[in-house]
Amino acid sequence: MENAANPVDLDEYDRKILQVLREDGRITVTELAQRIGLSKTPCQQRLRRLIDHRVILGFTALIDPAKLALDHVAFTEVKLSDTREKALEEFNAAVRRIPEVEECHMIASNFDYLLKVRTADIRKYRIVLGERISSLPHVASTSTYISMETIRETVRG
Repeated sequence: MENAANPVDLDEYDRKILQVLREDGRITVTELAQRIGLSKTPCQQRLRRLIDHRVILGFTALIDPAKLALDHVAFTEVKLSDTREKALEEFNAAVRRIPEVEECHMIASNFDYLLKVRTADIRKYRIVLGERISSLPHVASTSTYISMETIRETVRG
């Protein structure tokens, strides 16, 4: 198995498989093979290779957050008081345990991390910010930007 950080050599069929799966992750192998122009067995082998080489990380359901009353999105800038490796590792481990944090990106800027936080409303966000995010290891300050409307959102596993 290849290292996840190393790119995998993909040909036209592999790319077609990935494109079809982005559109419909529930497609059967038979339908997938027909759509990309291969027979079932080679398609299955390619799919297995893409999974084994961790090009495909998994399959998931896309859920409408509004149906769960979770359509409040805030982006939170986080500045740390310490950015040595041990401090970053401690922050990373702790932020992964906050379920409301959908995404966490280390940023090259005048702040250190950008979080995407999803909650039911501004009151719930305030609680998550005050009690969970602000108390993460080495947090010096935060700034919040509230999303007024989601124009395009891509979910990747």
